[in-house]
Amino acid sequence: MGRHDLTNAQWAKLEPLLPVGKKPGRPPVHTKRQLIDGIRWRTRAGAPWRDVPERYGPWETVYGLFRRWQRDGTWHRIFEQLQAQADAEGLITWDVSVDSTIARAHQHAAGARKKGIYRSSRRGVCSPSPKITGSDVPEAG
Repeated sequence: MGRHDLTNAQWAKLEPLLPVGKKPGRPPVHTKRQLIDGIRWRTRAGAPWRDVPERYGPWETVYGLFRRWQRDGTWHRIFEQLQAQADAEGLITWDVSVDSTIARAHQHAAGARKKGIYRSSRRGVCSPSPKITGSDVPEAG
């Protein structure tokens, strides 16, 4: 058992919340406890799935269980049930923090183009182009 693996007390709380396998046939080679410890190792270490130590089983099996339970909502259900148990035991303090600070910027402060704003009363000031006379035209040549 690794240093950060589930303790027997933690496993006793978690095991009843896990889904029961429905497939008949050959029993799995690796226990759910091993695979869950592998998932916990990977999320704690932040390493790629391929680096999960062999003591937790093949990385493909560890990842397969993680992904399957993620897709069907098992992780979310386990989390909600553990949270409800902890709340019932008084282990969670629900503090609410309300912050009324408002930081508003003016709509022009973002630097976006002002679409739809056309000011016809302010025309651009530009000098008229000089007139070209016959003597100013360069000779072809």
